[in-house]
Amino acid sequence: MTYEPYHIEGASRKSRWLITCDHARNTVPPELGGCLGLPAEDMNRHIAFDPGALGVCLALGEALNAPVAATNFSRLVIDPNRGEDDPTLLMKLYDGSIIPGNRAADSAEKLRRLDAYHRPYHRAVEQIIDGREDVVIVAVHSFTPQLRGRAPRPWHIGILHAWDARLSDPLIADLEAQDDLTVGRNQPYDGHLPGDSVDRHALKHGRQNTLIELRNDLIATTEQQNAWGHRLAPMLEAALAQAES
Repeated sequence: MTYEPYHIEGASRKSRWLITCDHARNTVPPELGGCLGLPAEDMNRHIAFDPGALGVCLALGEALNAPVAATNFSRLVIDPNRGEDDPTLLMKLYDGSIIPGNRAADSAEKLRRLDAYHRPYHRAVEQIIDGREDVVIVAVHSFTPQLRGRAPRPWHIGILHAWDARLSDPLIADLEAQDDLTVGRNQPYDGHLPGDSVDRHALKHGRQNTLIELRNDLIATTEQQNAWGHRLAPMLEAALAQAES
């Protein structure tokens, strides 16, 4: 089977929504040897991808009748949620783990990886958008409950946004009304990096958007992922209706 750096699920779905999963998989492409020199323990944790996020995206895409654009390469290969000039685009050390396969990666190798993986994914997202009107982008990520040497993160879900919070504000209000959730606004980290995916595909074009961060221990199973996708879908629909009222 020929390797592809991205996958589009539900390309023919017709709603305004577009679901993106920038850190969908921990795949290391075959031309990189299928490995970056890390043990399986590291490749299966958050430094390599966003565990559980893809399953939530697929459930959300089905519930919203929306296409899902997902990467098929590890964020350690090159991070598609970073601008091309971001210093963290190609990481050599992440949450205490040295990335052996990136140690010797120079500017030429970074450019090669941009051309092979990062740029094709973003072109695919742009092609989906170009065929639709009034696209609303929902980026889905997951976060680890605790970084090494850091305090535990108390949030179940974070909603990240930059200056355009039209969709995020009503979504946060709805989530905060739920008795079982601890909700973070721009937590566990700030909601905007220049050149990141939301900036590139939404903010620079005035498109409605939000970024959802789910704690990855809450979406560890297919059942949990499906439950979150179907829980969030009506809340997103209600938030969009309120944002446009």
